[in-house]
Amino acid sequence: MVTNLEKVDVVTVGVGWTGGIIAAECAKAGLKVVGLERGRERGTEDFAIVHDEYRYAVRYELMQDVSKETVTFRNNRQQKALPMRQLGSFLLGEGLGGSGTHWNGHTWRFLPYDFQIKTLTDEKYGADKLAPEYTLQDWGITYDELEPYFDKFEKTAGISGEDINPFWGKRSNPFPTPPMKKTPILKKFETAATNLGYTPFMLPSANLSEAYVNPDGASINACQYCGFCERFGCEYGAKTSPEITVVPTARETGNYEITFNANVVEVVKEGDRVTGVRYFDTVTFEEFFQPAEVVVLTSYIMNNAKLLMVSNIGEMYNPDTGQGTLGRNYCYQILPGASGFFEEKMNTFMGAGSLGMTIDDFNGDSFDHGDLDFIHGASLSMTQTGIRPILTNPVPPDTPSWGAEFKKASIENFNKTLSIGGQGASMPHRENYMALDSTYKDIYGVPLLQLTYNFTDQDRALHKFLTEKSAEIMKEMGAKTVVAGSPISDYDIVPYQTTHNTGGTVMGADPATSVVNNYLQHWDAENLFVVGAGNFAHNGGYNPTGTVGALAYRCAEGIINYSKNGGSLV
Repeated sequence: MVTNLEKVDVVTVGVGWTGGIIAAECAKAGLKVVGLERGRERGTEDFAIVHDEYRYAVRYELMQDVSKETVTFRNNRQQKALPMRQLGSFLLGEGLGGSGTHWNGHTWRFLPYDFQIKTLTDEKYGADKLAPEYTLQDWGITYDELEPYFDKFEKTAGISGEDINPFWGKRSNPFPTPPMKKTPILKKFETAATNLGYTPFMLPSANLSEAYVNPDGASINACQYCGFCERFGCEYGAKTSPEITVVPTARETGNYEITFNANVVEVVKEGDRVTGVRYFDTVTFEEFFQPAEVVVLTSYIMNNAKLLMVSNIGEMYNPDTGQGTLGRNYCYQILPGASGFFEEKMNTFMGAGSLGMTIDDFNGDSFDHGDLDFIHGASLSMTQTGIRPILTNPVPPDTPSWGAEFKKASIENFNKTLSIGGQGASMPHRENYMALDSTYKDIYGVPLLQLTYNFTDQDRALHKFLTEKSAEIMKEMGAKTVVAGSPISDYDIVPYQTTHNTGGTVMGADPATSVVNNYLQHWDAENLFVVGAGNFAHNGGYNPTGTVGALAYRCAEGIINYSKNGGSLV
C-alpha cells in the first residue's frame, strides 16, 4: 500500500551539492521544499574518527552500497554486461552531502571553449577534425552566460585561488579567499614549469586557506592540511561541503525538510507534466508517494539517468540509429601523467585534497591542434593531497611486487616520490552510452543501469601526448628516475580512476540532441528539472563540481521563475 504525502512546491531527489543549492535558493524564495535522500544524516560531528584510512578509503564508509544497487558494465555491445560488485573506477556518494562530502575540493570552471566546442572546433579546424562517430555538440549556453552562476557558487563555497591563469575565462570578481600555502613540493613544480615556458598557478580549492563566512552566513573554517580529504568527511568543517553550507541555509528558512532513508524508484508523469515521485523507506520498505508542483533530479548522474529511464520519460538513445537522447554522450576521463623518484625526503604525508599547482598550457584549445589527431587536452597538476600508508606504496620500475625487496623499496620511496597528473578531456562517441540492463535488478526490483564504454582513438592519442608533456616537467623537476604513465588500451572499471562521469542527460538548445534546456528543464515535462554532471555534452580537462554548482544555481533560478510566473522561466 502506498502512503500519499502532503503536496509541496518542490521535491529534490538527492541532497548533495545540487539538491542543497536548489533547496537553499527555492526555500529562500518562499517555496516549500522536501529533499529525499536515500542515505542517512551526517555532519562534521560524525567525522571525529575520520583518519581511519581502512574504514573510509578502503571500505568506503561514505559510499553507495553496491549490494543494494550498482551498475553493470561492458566495453562494447558484443560483451555481456556484468554488475560491479565493489566500487572501483568511481565512488558514488550516499548520505547527506553525497559526493560533496568525500570529494577532494578541486573547484574549476570549464573553459569558454568547452561550452561551444562544436562550433569553435569546426570554425578553426574544419567539421571533419573528428570522425563522425564522435557526437560532439555545443551546450546551449556560453561561458559568459554562465559566469554569474560560477561566481555565486564560488562565493557560497568560499573558494581559495588566484586569478593568474591566462587560459581560463574572464571572472567578474576575485576568488573569495586567497590561495592555499605554496609548499616546497609545489615550488619545485612551479620552477620546472616556468623554466619550460609554462604558466603555473595555484589550484582553485574548496579546502579554504582562511576562515570564511559566505553570503548566506554559513561559516567555513581554515584547512589544517591533515591530508585526509578524498573519501573522507572533514572533522574541522574546513572542506566546503553541502552539509555545512547550503543545507543549513535551506533549513534555517523553515521551508525545507529532508526525508532520509528514502530511495526514489519512479517519477510519475501524466501528460506533459510530472506529479511527484514514488519512493521506498530503505529501513521499513514502506512505500510513499510525494506529490510536488516541481520535481528536480539532483542525485548522481547515473542515478538521474536511471530514474528517467525506469520512469519512461524521454527517448532512450539507440546506438544503431543514433536517435534518442537519454543515455547519450556518456563520457569519462583519461589520466595521463608521470611519476618521479627523488633522492631527498619530502613531507608528502601532509597536504589537502586540493592543495596543488596546475598548468593549462595544454588544456582546451590553449595550443594548436592543427597537426594533431585529437582535440582538447588536460589540466596538468602537481597536487600534495597527503599520501597514506595503506593505499600508497610507490616503488621504482622492476621492483618485485611482494617480498623483502618490495618492502624495502616501498619504505625507502614512500616520501621520495612525486606525481604529475592530468585531468584529460573525453569526447562523446556513438558507442559510449548508458541504458537499462535487461538481466540484473536492484533490491527494489528496478533494472540496474548498464554502462557501455571504452577508450577511443581520440583518448589514446591525447593520453600519449599529455603523458610525454608530464614526463618532461618531471624530468625538469630533477627526479633521478622518471616513469611515464603506461599507454591506455581498453577501459577497465576495476581500479579507481576518478568519479568524474558525465553525460546521459545532456543539456542543449535542440530537443533532438539534448534531454534538458539550458535551465535544466526537461523537454518532455515542463515541471521536471534534471541537474548534475549528466548535463555535460562532453567531459573537460577539469573536475566537474564547479561547473555542476554553477548549473545548479542556473537551474534554481529557472525553478523559481517557473513557480512564480505561472510556468514561464523568464
